[in-house]
Amino acid sequence: MKIVEIAVFHRALPINGEPYRMALQTLTELDATLVRITTDTGVVGFGESCPLGPAYQPEHMLGARAALQEIAPHLIGLNPLHINQLYGVMNQALCGSLYAKAAIDMALWDIAGKTYGVRVCDLLGGALRERVPSYYAISLLPADEAALVAQQKQAAGFKRLQLKVGGRDISEDIAAVHKVSEVLAADTVLAVDANRGLSARDAIQLSLACGDRRFVLEQPCMTYEQCLSVRQRIAHPLYLDEVITDLNMLLRAIGDNAADGFGMKQSRVGGISQMRTIRDVCASVGLPMTSDDTWGGDLIAASCLHVAATMQPSLCDGVWIAAPYIDGHYDADNGIEIDGGQLQLPTGPGLGVVPHIAAQEQPLMRFA
Repeated sequence: MKIVEIAVFHRALPINGEPYRMALQTLTELDATLVRITTDTGVVGFGESCPLGPAYQPEHMLGARAALQEIAPHLIGLNPLHINQLYGVMNQALCGSLYAKAAIDMALWDIAGKTYGVRVCDLLGGALRERVPSYYAISLLPADEAALVAQQKQAAGFKRLQLKVGGRDISEDIAAVHKVSEVLAADTVLAVDANRGLSARDAIQLSLACGDRRFVLEQPCMTYEQCLSVRQRIAHPLYLDEVITDLNMLLRAIGDNAADGFGMKQSRVGGISQMRTIRDVCASVGLPMTSDDTWGGDLIAASCLHVAATMQPSLCDGVWIAAPYIDGHYDADNGIEIDGGQLQLPTGPGLGVVPHIAAQEQPLMRFA
């Protein structure tokens, strides 16, 4: 089996209703890139990358497309089933740009599953459950509005909520945490996520002012060092997210006892292949993690879900997907939906979702 073509497509993902607000940016539309890899046997695999806007982290969509243009020609003619070898080829072709490599990596796993007639989760060791909990991220809102959303999402079945804070006066964040905490059911977990938007001073003040409230504080400060500095001065468990950029940073955080858990983004660390290793490392030290990505459609949602299904339930904090914020699906029949706060694994081989690409649609780039 050989790769005979790699094509790259664009998908716009406008956000429903109100903009998605975080500490450091406000978003109204996201820009996704789809990768289609075709083999000489006719098996086709799909991947996706969708950075959370150009200011969330160094990754951005034009950069991903430039990286794909650099990497893709080196993969033509190679065996897509040799995923580890192809990852080495990608690293030789271009340093870094893990979010672009993640889209290709996803497509390779999709091809492998379709070739062997199994799901990606089966290739990763087997699903421990067919339904995996999702969680909902409450945008940066005034306290009363955030509490109302929290009530609505709990009624819809979500057992884990994430509350955005940061980028405003700390008193507003403290009020929001208190209001949301007041409406939490006993079995609902809360993560207070600053997305790097708090100073060390404000992170400590927020935690101490809400010391009687039950939540985990996620990525409060801009840098790893700042988060580490507040670790022993707050009243809540600390999760790291944006600063865990690869496996090396994860190992450093574990060695430093820097976190009680991790919010993991698949494309940030390089794709399914890297998430598989991160899953196993976290399991070996008993630290929980999420299986998320920054944004995206059905391909990214399915990919994150396949990884999460193979994780020990007690160490899986759920899967965040963008479906509640966007309209429509790439795959009208098998699109990933949240039902009662849960995600159902697709039944088809590979990722189990196949994006619709019209016959007349021209790719942004094509390599053969």
